[in-house]
Amino acid sequence: MTGSGSDSDEHTTRVSESFDALHEKVGGRLDDAGRDAIQRIQEAAAAKDTAALKTHLADLRERHGWLYQELAEHPRVAQLLDELALFGL
Repeated sequence: MTGSGSDSDEHTTRVSESFDALHEKVGGRLDDAGRDAIQRIQEAAAAKDTAALKTHLADLRERHGWLYQELAEHPRVAQLLDELALFGL
């Protein structure tokens, strides 16, 4: 049996909670471009779209190095991205 709707709901909730925690830490320092970049990464993570996630992370690293560092060091987000890496990132 493959993933159920509740597995998908659980994943979406984990992504949302992880990125909410990141926003609590860095939200006050985000400009519109940074906020948009994080939103794209969150959407790709929620969709388990590893190709888009890889592209958006590379863009974040290039354009917003400090924010990429914060994202990579955030425990909940880093764990989530590690798990998604198992899907082929």
